[in-house]
Amino acid sequence: MTAYQSHPKFYVSVDCIIFGFKDSRLQVLIHQRPYEPGMGELSLIGGFVQSEESVDSSAKRILKEFTGLNNVYMQQLATYGEVERDPGERVISIVYYALINVDNYDAHLSDIHNAKWVDVDNLPTLCFDHNDMVQQARHMIGETIKSEPIGSNLLPRYFTLSLLQTLYESILGTSIDKRNFRRSISEKDYIQATDKRDRSSRRGAILYRFK
Repeated sequence: MTAYQSHPKFYVSVDCIIFGFKDSRLQVLIHQRPYEPGMGELSLIGGFVQSEESVDSSAKRILKEFTGLNNVYMQQLATYGEVERDPGERVISIVYYALINVDNYDAHLSDIHNAKWVDVDNLPTLCFDHNDMVQQARHMIGETIKSEPIGSNLLPRYFTLSLLQTLYESILGTSIDKRNFRRSISEKDYIQATDKRDRSSRRGAILYRFK
């Protein structure tokens, strides 16, 4: 008997928290759980790691199945392994969060999986510990966006400073003084003004882009 045979075996799953910036709000993609336990309950996007794939590969596969996207911004967030977190079996979940542009994903796939976007500030009750996962991911994004250009994954190629501020406020969950925000943005070397203007605004606001 090997050391492996003398220890219990567990299921390993991947939960993907897919964030998008939609209707000027930070939103997350959820769906109805298609199997027991908790069939019909609202859930994050997820699945089990298969024997022939790594944990990262599993997360990428699940993301593509629900959005049709490859090579998106995705980071591993945490491992959730409480003994009774899943009432069905002992399941250890590796949690990832992804940031996508909602204009680029395949909405037809969401319809197939009965998935929908919901505002993170009005998040319904999700199954198991999924609400905790979303809040932890949002906190992580809020810390990261202060120093890294991850907003480029959520915004269109060209955007106004007003839209950029709305994104920051939605992620951080608080209002930001306009003057202080613009001063802070002017110090970022990865955001630059373009010669384009927003023709839908009264004054034709300058459009910016990430370098």
